[in-house]
Amino acid sequence: MGAWGEGPFENDSAADWCDGLHDADPSERRGMVRAALTTAAHTTGYLEYDDAAAAIAAAAIVASRMPGGPPITSTYAPNFLLAGDALELDEDVPELAAEALVRVLGDHSEWRELWSEAGAMQFPHLEELRAVLPTPTELPGQVGLF
Repeated sequence: MGAWGEGPFENDSAADWCDGLHDADPSERRGMVRAALTTAAHTTGYLEYDDAAAAIAAAAIVASRMPGGPPITSTYAPNFLLAGDALELDEDVPELAAEALVRVLGDHSEWRELWSEAGAMQFPHLEELRAVLPTPTELPGQVGLF
């Protein structure tokens, strides 16, 4: 994994996804955030690292829109967000973001495996996101991690 930090945007996969989101037509961005979160939340098999990293970046964007949510300050986040441009999200997206984070931290997640191999057992940057998102619905085969 090409990561230079633990933050939601501090890896090659997330930065690439953010570049794509920035370059997309503004009318497509809402769907791109939903797609990244849905891919992670609804993958029942092995969750690939790239999909998990995109979902974490998308969840960080969603969390930043929540009351008390952590602001987006990373230079690797989509430039339009750093410039203060709006991104409208559907009402159900915060719960979808929470579900995606549960899946990223669950079994059969390459993201979780790689960070565990690197010695990480706690993920405070994900906990910060999770703290402002609603409690996710239970996903099949998932153990509560939050």
